[in-house]
Amino acid sequence: MKDTIIALLEEALSALQQQGELPQDIAPTIKVDPTKDKAHGDFATNLALMLAKPAGKKPRDLAEALVAALPASPAISKTEIAGPGFINFFAATDALAQVVSTILDTGDTYGRCLDGKGEKVQVEFVSANPTGPLHVGHGRGAAIGDSLCRLLEATGYDVTREFYYNDAGAQISNLARSVQSRAKGLTPDDPSWPEDGYRGDYIRDVAESYLAGDTVHADDRHVTGAADPDDLDAIRDFAVAYLRREQDLDLKAFGVAFDVYFLESSLYEEAKVESTVKTLIEGGHTYEQDGALWLRTTDFGDDKDRVMRKQDGGYTYFLPDVAYHLDKWQRGFTQVINEQGADHHSTVTRVRAGLQALETGIPNGWPDYVLHQMVLVTRSGVEVKLSKRAGSYVTLRDLIDEVGRDATRYFLAARRADSQLTFDIDLARSQSNDNPVYYIQYAHARVCSVLRKAAADDRDFQHDLALDNLALLDSDQEKALMNRLARYPEVVRIAAGNREPQQIAQYLQDLAADFHTCYNAVKVMVDDDAQRNARLALGIATRQVIRNGLDLLGVGAPEEM
Repeated sequence: MKDTIIALLEEALSALQQQGELPQDIAPTIKVDPTKDKAHGDFATNLALMLAKPAGKKPRDLAEALVAALPASPAISKTEIAGPGFINFFAATDALAQVVSTILDTGDTYGRCLDGKGEKVQVEFVSANPTGPLHVGHGRGAAIGDSLCRLLEATGYDVTREFYYNDAGAQISNLARSVQSRAKGLTPDDPSWPEDGYRGDYIRDVAESYLAGDTVHADDRHVTGAADPDDLDAIRDFAVAYLRREQDLDLKAFGVAFDVYFLESSLYEEAKVESTVKTLIEGGHTYEQDGALWLRTTDFGDDKDRVMRKQDGGYTYFLPDVAYHLDKWQRGFTQVINEQGADHHSTVTRVRAGLQALETGIPNGWPDYVLHQMVLVTRSGVEVKLSKRAGSYVTLRDLIDEVGRDATRYFLAARRADSQLTFDIDLARSQSNDNPVYYIQYAHARVCSVLRKAAADDRDFQHDLALDNLALLDSDQEKALMNRLARYPEVVRIAAGNREPQQIAQYLQDLAADFHTCYNAVKVMVDDDAQRNARLALGIATRQVIRNGLDLLGVGAPEEM
């Protein structure tokens, strides 16, 4: 309907230009929005206000001219001019109701499009250090990242999901020494416990598994433990594999899977970090100072130059990131999106600067980033800080065990990534209209319940009869619901383009509200066959869109609740 109105306004503009009423060089972007108050129609435009000054006309006079020039359309029942020059459009019921027919015909593909034209996109997300269980921040990254991938796929992109394992560096050394200490019978309270060691109960589990000679599987690697607590290298390999497997199990429980697992250690094994350093030095973008090797990142927009190689010969963390992203580019990913925590904000400029300094044709501003803020978990209004298993933070598995996968995924994706999130365990567990995921899923289950009742009463849904009588869906509540359904494809496009999965979550809340309002105001199971089947069709269309939208968030659509 919105596209129809825009097309009508484009024809009206062209007609006024041909008549000399408007300058020929005017080519505005026509904005048409749903109205908040249905007394003012279904859609409205401020086009006359936008064009009044360049046209040299009063806004209301121009609005009248535009309305007079609008071609006749069966999709519009009437137009009105409001206020200083807004044009309100009232959709014809039978035209508006065609969205029901469209949804029934297209089913799971309703809302999908081919805008991406099969372009390759790589989305990197989660990318946790394999040093412990995934925490709620990783969970938020998983929910946002996976939903973003689903949105991109729904709009025609060829998406690759990638997990970057930071399996090298000081944190891995701390992990190995922590497991070794446990294997030797020490506890975190012991004075000789590593100063930067990990203290959660999971360290004991890793040590016991290592000493028992267990074999763990992580991707294509198989690592077997040993009874030797002195072999630190063997302990390191085993601990990393063990915790990678644990993280994989957490992600599986969360409904998240990856196409590629990339190991930071491979950048060193294949000399890609050294090659990157050599290229930067040969390009004249480095200098030595105080025994360290620096990169002139200020030449590429950074606020100060950055150390690449420290005095002790070790590399700073951003240098392997540059090598890693060069590898992404060389793999053919011209569009890359990194979903990471807000603590990575300082690395964005550095990585981009390093890539520009390589002079490989990588465009400025590549890659793109979506950064999420922290998650505060509360129960009974009090912050929940600790997990027995992790020792110092709330794990993703804690949340899944407490409230279930669906609620966890929805809540973690339902706010803008750049806003802090309070995860209220009590709300997520509640079966009430205050719980948005319950409210949405209940709308889906409610339609299923109505259809089961219809079948039990020998009043099964009749598809053809329903489509022949969609014009009977003429109540204000039914029209509001159909208007909401018609907006879904646009919401998907905008959410994908802006990389904002929370727009889908908000849309589903609004859709559920419109449905529940309509259900309470309009009786479905009436005696009249035509009316009943038309209303059942509206319910089925609503159920379909809820299911489609929930799928983009990785949330289930139960048929009973």
